[in-house]
Amino acid sequence: MEKLLLEYLPILIFIGIAVIIGIALVAVPLLIAPSKPDPEKLSAYECGFNAFGDARTKFDVRFYLVSILFIIFDLEVAFLFPWAITLGDTGVFAFWSMVVFLAVLTVGFIYEWKKGALEWE
Repeated sequence: MEKLLLEYLPILIFIGIAVIIGIALVAVPLLIAPSKPDPEKLSAYECGFNAFGDARTKFDVRFYLVSILFIIFDLEVAFLFPWAITLGDTGVFAFWSMVVFLAVLTVGFIYEWKKGALEWE
């Protein structure tokens, strides 16, 4: 049993070092970095004007549909590049598997198009 536990010792040491480095990376800037906030630093900087209204307002459902479409087509590209590079080695099964995958995505795209999810008014 001791021999088995000794095999886990390097992992335990690695976790300990990672925890120490993590704590150090959080603590050192708190101790060393100057903290002099002024109104200019605390002002809104992302969009150029101060926030208005409540941050918890609901978005239109079409926003979420467009974001889901982006994720779908982003994943499609992530699958297409490795598939295209290895197509010569993978053969006919991989080709027809990707055709089915693209067909399912096309059907989903046509469904969203017909439902008007791409119309932003």
